[in-house]
Amino acid sequence: MDIRFSGGRSGTAPLTWGQRAIWDTVRKTAPDDRYFNFGQILPVPDRVRPLTPERAARALGALVERHESLRTRLGAAEQDRARPHPPRATASRLLEVPEPWQVLEAAGTLPVTVATGDPERLLGELTATAFDYAAEWPLRAGLVVDGGEVTHLVLAFCHLAADGLGAEVALRDLRLLLTRGAVPGPVPPQPLDLARWQESEPGRRVARLATEHWEREYRRIPPTMFDRPSGDVADPPVWRAKLVSRAMDLSAQRIAALHATSTSTVLLALASSLVAEVTGHEVCAMLPIAGNRFRGDTVNAVTTLSQEGLFVLEAGHNDVTGLLRAAKPAALRAYRSAYHDPRDRDRLVAGISRERGATIHPYCCFNDMRFTDRADASPDQPAVRRALAETTLTWPLRQDRLNCRFCLHLTTEPGGLGVSVTADTRFLSRPAMERYLLDLESALVKAAFAEAPELVG
Repeated sequence: MDIRFSGGRSGTAPLTWGQRAIWDTVRKTAPDDRYFNFGQILPVPDRVRPLTPERAARALGALVERHESLRTRLGAAEQDRARPHPPRATASRLLEVPEPWQVLEAAGTLPVTVATGDPERLLGELTATAFDYAAEWPLRAGLVVDGGEVTHLVLAFCHLAADGLGAEVALRDLRLLLTRGAVPGPVPPQPLDLARWQESEPGRRVARLATEHWEREYRRIPPTMFDRPSGDVADPPVWRAKLVSRAMDLSAQRIAALHATSTSTVLLALASSLVAEVTGHEVCAMLPIAGNRFRGDTVNAVTTLSQEGLFVLEAGHNDVTGLLRAAKPAALRAYRSAYHDPRDRDRLVAGISRERGATIHPYCCFNDMRFTDRADASPDQPAVRRALAETTLTWPLRQDRLNCRFCLHLTTEPGGLGVSVTADTRFLSRPAMERYLLDLESALVKAAFAEAPELVG
């Protein structure tokens, strides 16, 4: 079925900083850029059952009308737009240019897939192929029906339209549209508004502060973290290893509670320490993904605000107390640096790379995708040791290209904490990926229960 929507204004603007950052990674990952697709499943609330496809379609249309990112596509780059007869924007042509523009449409038609059966299967189908950034809306929607009644609504997002937190907002608003018929409160800032503020003088001041951190640290970090050929290249070269461990979850919670910090900082610190051990560098540079929703007006924005910050940690800490003492302020500086203009960073990389005679890029990232962070000192050592027996390791992904060499993701799983490493086996082999994850688990367990634990081994 098709949904007609009419959202009000239209317009064009440069990309926001968040859009610019994800566009750069999309270009470098294509044709495997389906990697960045993700989605959400909304079971129909009991209070609105039975829900007809027509009522569900009205709610989806209202969602697209409220959030302009869901009806924003990419168009010709600025220099092309100024030409008398600009070339038609196509997905393949856009992938060749560093910076297209965002193009907001006031009205249109959103196709919706109607299916029966497993909503997870429908989500897999909707996220299986890369988006056409020029011609396709950045939202794919689906309805799962049973006997004419809608049981689940399925949303698949293009990462240019939303990040994980933005998708959570969209899901919440869709639930409100189903149950109340409207979303209370003011409409949050839209991508056009954000882009225009970021180009203003107040926006440029924020960008300059972040740039100072990047410039200072880029002069002292290793050119890249994973700089040695592995000698054991898989086919295809990019693989993901995923560890699900309740023992890691309990240990991280205990360490966080005992040291008055977050589990995210604990995991960032120990993961970075282990990267330094694996690579042999005295300084570890890791790129944590920050949500960048510290401004009150952007909390409810459906757009992509997440960007990389720069976390720099000296190696050689022999106990978790010393490690976290160094990691806490470094993490704060890293997350502050994440709200930056990627164009400034590109200029820095080019200039400092020329000075140092090597391309400077960590190619080492950290993405905590969990929505809650709980600290709890109560788990005891026997409970954690028992939980070790439940740990599982799988290989859920393999592909040809990735714009990074080492990506660590944290997720909340039914069996505990999910920690996955997606790596280029030309620089970190599959056995080394597995060993890294198991060593990280061991380091967390030791750090949680030893007064002066060794961090690896």
